[in-house]
Amino acid sequence: MSTVPDGKKLVRSPSGLRMVPENGAFNSPFSLDEPQWVPDKECPSCMQCDKKYDFLTRKHHCRRCGRCFCDKCCSKKVALPRMCFVDPVRQCGECSLVSQKEMEFYDKQLKVLMGGGSFIVTLGTSKMSETMMCRLSNNHRYLFFDGESHFEVELSRISSMQVLTEESTPEGGNSRASGMLLHYKPTGSQDPQQLRMEAADDKKTASSWLAAMHKAAKLLYEARDR
Repeated sequence: MSTVPDGKKLVRSPSGLRMVPENGAFNSPFSLDEPQWVPDKECPSCMQCDKKYDFLTRKHHCRRCGRCFCDKCCSKKVALPRMCFVDPVRQCGECSLVSQKEMEFYDKQLKVLMGGGSFIVTLGTSKMSETMMCRLSNNHRYLFFDGESHFEVELSRISSMQVLTEESTPEGGNSRASGMLLHYKPTGSQDPQQLRMEAADDKKTASSWLAAMHKAAKLLYEARDR
């Protein structure tokens, strides 16, 4: 392995090269651990098409699920940023579709979240609100709130996120994200706190940020359940 200046290190695993934080505690909350591979002796045939392995039919492990497949059923190499792989890696058909869908989040939604949006923020049951810029930190671990005051919310300490919506036209029809209700535990405390965010002046940007945050929540909860 080799260390690089930005606090990450290049690690070679059986699945390929990975660029991971030097301190594993600082992994992105969206990241997934590499799966354990199904032992060769436990998969005499492809786990998709049941074709038996022989001298010509080789077995391959999917880097996302760890199951064993023939070349035909595990031929695609797809980017897998949730496991910090440097290059696209071999995945089975089912996993490759999931990874391809996630790439939209990494290519587009993360940029929206780190760009930030303007919100009217209310903490707990307080009647006092403050207009603040909210954005995701570069390491994906925190939500930064900046206004006359500043505070941070660690994503791993958020227990629930609820997107608030409003109808986008007076006549009804499609609804638009207008705010978000978060429940979290502040760093150093086990007492739950509520935070309410409502779109400020630039409602279009705020709505895009909230939609991206909704997608982030799905990945966040999936990573916790693994």
